[in-house]
Amino acid sequence: METKKILGHVDHTLLTQTATWEEIRQICDDAIAYGTASVCIPPSYVKQAKEYVGDKMAVCTVIGFPNGYMTTAAKEFETKDALANGADEIDMVINIGWAKDGKFDAIEEEIRTLKAACGEKILKVIIETCLLTEDEKIELCHAVTKAGADFIKTSTGFSKAGAAFEDIELFSEHIGSGVRMKAAGGISSMEDAEKFLELGADRLGTSRIVKIVKNEQATGY
Repeated sequence: METKKILGHVDHTLLTQTATWEEIRQICDDAIAYGTASVCIPPSYVKQAKEYVGDKMAVCTVIGFPNGYMTTAAKEFETKDALANGADEIDMVINIGWAKDGKFDAIEEEIRTLKAACGEKILKVIIETCLLTEDEKIELCHAVTKAGADFIKTSTGFSKAGAAFEDIELFSEHIGSGVRMKAAGGISSMEDAEKFLELGADRLGTSRIVKIVKNEQATGY
């Protein structure tokens, strides 16, 4: 697979707690130069980043990140605030405790609420696969589908593991036809990136792929 094609599926990501505007600006520059799908950055930088990139790059941000246990009202406010600041795409974290409690209807309703706030803007739902059983993952595939989200996403990259090939394979068997898949966290080589895409992922959340193309040390998310 051509490098350019792989890069076109990358959400070029910087979500570390210590991220500075200079670093955010650099990944915006790199995203534009290498033709990534978006930059994925902290909410506090969305307005500044969107003013900086304009229509040259989609700006994605995260909601309820990274633990997901905020109230639905708080997540809805975060979402609306991010959109008002210029976000083009929203990646939300589900309430993982609700999944453990079997409250999949509540998760579905929360996703539906945030999708209503997003309107035509893209909503990706992070389910944090490394903390879930296979049955829980399957139930969440159904919840994401029924709620009308655009993507199901494997991971925040801030828990004990990131994307796994088997999770994308599982998603592909249980999501609805209108839902796409995003693999995120720990994608550390072009070979892994290509395999995720071949398995059906449409987006890759990573900071490392652009670094690899730039011949820099591939560390980070």
